[in-house]
Amino acid sequence: MASFRAFLNSPVGPKTTHFWGPVGNWGFILAGLADTQKPPELISGPMTGDGVIDCNLEILIKRLCYRILKRTEPTNFVK
Repeated sequence: MASFRAFLNSPVGPKTTHFWGPVGNWGFILAGLADTQKPPELISGPMTGDGVIDCNLEILIKRLCYRILKRTEPTNFVK
């Protein structure tokens, strides 16, 4: 019981976003894998469109991050 209480109150335990963020991300992946077993008639068109929008947004954000990275000193980062 003491080890469970230590896990419950730890800095990365279930009371923090450090725990629930990855759990939620894996939940999205598992839900997507479960959807591969559904017939095509049940696939939502608007949800598919949202994925395209998310991919384009990701590309724009990565381009911005690479521009910022070029301006910073690369030796400050852990290798």
